[in-house]
Amino acid sequence: MKFSINQGELANALSIVQKGISTRSTLPVLSGVFIETSVDTVTFQTTDLELSIRYTTSALIEEEGSAVVPGKLILDIVKSLPDAAVHIDTQDFDVYVTCENSSFSIKGLNPQDFPGFPTVSPDQQISVPFTTFSEMAKQVSRVVSKDESRPVLTGVLIEREGATLRMVATDSYRLAVSERDIEGEGTAGEFSAIIAGAFVSEIAALPKSGEDITLGLADNQIIIAYGGTTFVNRRIEGRYPNYRQLLPKSYDTRAVVDTAQIVAATKRASLLDRAGAQVKYSISKAGALELSSMSQDVGSTQETLAAQVEGEDVEIAFNSAYVLDGLNVLGDDTVALEVTTSLKPGIFKGASKPGYLYLVMPVRFD
Repeated sequence: MKFSINQGELANALSIVQKGISTRSTLPVLSGVFIETSVDTVTFQTTDLELSIRYTTSALIEEEGSAVVPGKLILDIVKSLPDAAVHIDTQDFDVYVTCENSSFSIKGLNPQDFPGFPTVSPDQQISVPFTTFSEMAKQVSRVVSKDESRPVLTGVLIEREGATLRMVATDSYRLAVSERDIEGEGTAGEFSAIIAGAFVSEIAALPKSGEDITLGLADNQIIIAYGGTTFVNRRIEGRYPNYRQLLPKSYDTRAVVDTAQIVAATKRASLLDRAGAQVKYSISKAGALELSSMSQDVGSTQETLAAQVEGEDVEIAFNSAYVLDGLNVLGDDTVALEVTTSLKPGIFKGASKPGYLYLVMPVRFD
């Protein structure tokens, strides 16, 4: 195998597929990147036997063939090279990397030992603009649970109903729901799957382009295609909790405030109580939202923000870190806080841009 490729493109390819490299397997070949050349393209592939990633790009091919090279090592080497053409040549299992005045000889592995890429035919498939997928995923993915004893909560529920694409995540203490009307965008079709939150975050972090991202389901697997990259991963089995029953049908009090102001005030209020991070939000029908926090050994703080208020006076306390997680991805200049009582969940949502809802369970204010 012999080919040449720009350093930036090679680094990008290796950065994408390195997420599929196994770090715990007893099979040494799974710690490597499988590289294969064909006509005028080069394909990079990794797998940990659960997640498989394949990336194909153009290159100047001098000799077709395949090789497996240690994944972390080759990525570190390529990142250190200057922005110039990189030449890769193999002899038996040895891989030679040359760029301007730098050259490396790397001990490779037998490419015949590398598992074949999964061949799956999706039963359900949708295609949506990547920017839409990425923005929605970033709004909900931080809310997934880290408790492996309840696998479904470690995933993001992605579903399409008619023209509505919806993503849902919860860790039992807060709930994030992002919805977009995608009528006329991408390929229509019903779709419902629970996908690992970490995997969704990695997909959302890929470079943005004007292309669509395609999601397909086959048996217990999720297939995602975007640009020249294909991901095949296990979907999470199980029934997602009925999150709709947690959403209040109405509210008794609603306060609309400037998003940047409430974010800054919440950060300041949490400074005195870093351990518990409890902040009380007091809504006054006179048109104010007061944030307060107190620590027995440190002191207390209060700050008042102007607000548009509907309903009666109410006080409710939240974990400030949870509040900030939701407000930081709101995507709206103004936010509405809707409260029923101090003992029931509060709802944060964009006041002028509907489509994102963030529910937070209250805490007892000490």
